[in-house]
Amino acid sequence: MSKRTEYSLEEPDALSSVVSKLDLRAEVYLEGHFCGNWAVNTSGLRKIPFHLIAYGEAWLHLDNQPPKRMSAGDMVIFPTDDEHIISNAIEIAPNQKFNQIPEPVENLGEIRDTGMICGFFEFKHQVSWPLLDSLDPVILLGLQQLSETPSLRLLIDLLLNELRRQEAGFHACVNQISYLLFIEILRLQIQQGKVKEGMLAALFDPKINGTLAAIHNQPDKPWTLEQLAKHALMGRSTFAQYFHEKVGMPAMQYLAQWRMARATNLLRTTELSIAQIAEAVGYETESAFRKAYKNRVGIPPGQERKSG
Repeated sequence: MSKRTEYSLEEPDALSSVVSKLDLRAEVYLEGHFCGNWAVNTSGLRKIPFHLIAYGEAWLHLDNQPPKRMSAGDMVIFPTDDEHIISNAIEIAPNQKFNQIPEPVENLGEIRDTGMICGFFEFKHQVSWPLLDSLDPVILLGLQQLSETPSLRLLIDLLLNELRRQEAGFHACVNQISYLLFIEILRLQIQQGKVKEGMLAALFDPKINGTLAAIHNQPDKPWTLEQLAKHALMGRSTFAQYFHEKVGMPAMQYLAQWRMARATNLLRTTELSIAQIAEAVGYETESAFRKAYKNRVGIPPGQERKSG
């Protein structure tokens, strides 16, 4: 029987600690009603765009792939911000204008309109972190997948309901529901076997996710490989090999990388002194932290603070 890790609210699980400490944000910026000739391209913003067809239909255009028809209830997410176009037609006209109000048409009775919700996910504190590297560049969720995932379907229904009602507080509700959608989509990728290795899979792995949570929540602790292995209820060599295989890097390298990620966020978002930040991420002296930070990040911590 596999070990089940118990968590308290004071010590979040591994995935929760990542999305909170790297400050995951979600926002819906458009609830559009499209008719006539239209095309939308939201790539290139260095975020994680998503689009949900509320009603009607649209065509998804990707580089070097045939167009894909999207129907009401379909949702598409671009974890690596890949180039994409969503339009009313299976073919894109050479002179097509993007992200503009469609030109008026003479006979509205013959035009089928489409409702589309556009938004994005992003980590506000962008650091080099491999959480999304193992995801497909395009995640297209159809009605069948959504019907098999009641929690995801419920969140989409809640999102649509808030946008229809538009009562006081709806904007905050829509963004928070979108946040929950992102977490549920990550869970779905694991459940469907779309992600079997890498950082994201490791966060769901019952053998080491508790150890990852300990690293995330207590970067100030003077961890050794033996202590991490003990936390995972494994022998030292077995743990070292298993962690490396699942995460893609040795455990102590991961620990150092997480400490630098936390330090970067603290430098950008707090008034803590560099000495205080050094202590918060597990360094006994400020000089040792400064040296380690420059070696791993490429610039001194003081320069990072000024640039943030």
